[in-house]
Amino acid sequence: MDNNHNYYVYVYIDPRNFEEFYYGQGKDDRKASHLSDSDEDNEKVNRIKAIKKAGQEPIIKVIASCLTKEEALLIEKTLIWKLGRTLTNISSGHFSEKFRPHNTLHLDLKHFDYSNGIYLLNVGEGKHRSWFDCQKYGFMSSGQGKRYRKKMQEFRPGDIIAAYWSKKGFRGGYVGVGIVKTTAVSANEFRVDDKSLHALPLDQRNIFDNGDDPDKAEWVIEIKWIATVSAKDRKWRSKAGLFSTPSTKASLERQSATLKFLETQFGFKFDKLRT
Repeated sequence: MDNNHNYYVYVYIDPRNFEEFYYGQGKDDRKASHLSDSDEDNEKVNRIKAIKKAGQEPIIKVIASCLTKEEALLIEKTLIWKLGRTLTNISSGHFSEKFRPHNTLHLDLKHFDYSNGIYLLNVGEGKHRSWFDCQKYGFMSSGQGKRYRKKMQEFRPGDIIAAYWSKKGFRGGYVGVGIVKTTAVSANEFRVDDKSLHALPLDQRNIFDNGDDPDKAEWVIEIKWIATVSAKDRKWRSKAGLFSTPSTKASLERQSATLKFLETQFGFKFDKLRT
């Protein structure tokens, strides 16, 4: 990469309406080079021809100077992204992979709107959920209350979860590690291989209780399990430092001892799971 600070970013402006229609970067006389382009299939060239036919000349202005080439490329791409389809630039510019695709502001996109994390997610074995079902059919659930719904709706595809089995009167423990595949939906809406949960021989059918009330229904996310064990083989140790919580959801990002414990017990590396 050329690190000399002799690059600049420039803009072509239509004097008939003062619209910016082309951004570029370069050095020396690069900004004037487009005036002699002759490609008739090029929208920029045709725009320049139309301006000249009207007895005008494009307004050419340098808008950032004394740049390295890398700085100039990044600024050029930023400006191209900002105005998008109103420009005549053919190329999407350098650094395009670092910018949000156009026409996606209605979506939550990974790396732009959220970053994936590693979380403990409590199975909460009981009246409305069963680890046997979660393990067999590839999901996790929580609900029966507005705050639990909100917790489940926070999960995004790509999040890594460590399933923590808990049941009143029993010592808890970790029973699986997996990757979230979908955002949360109610138990009534969730499907496994295009089959409704209603059609499956579930161990705990009370998962459908309050299904018509979003704030009280059970909310479900699809999980691709990396490794699991049965509830009776749950992983735990009495040594201090292993993280557990009665909460539905908790971040494990800073729980280094627990992360190492999970890697050892389930035979994987968290770095390999991150995308």
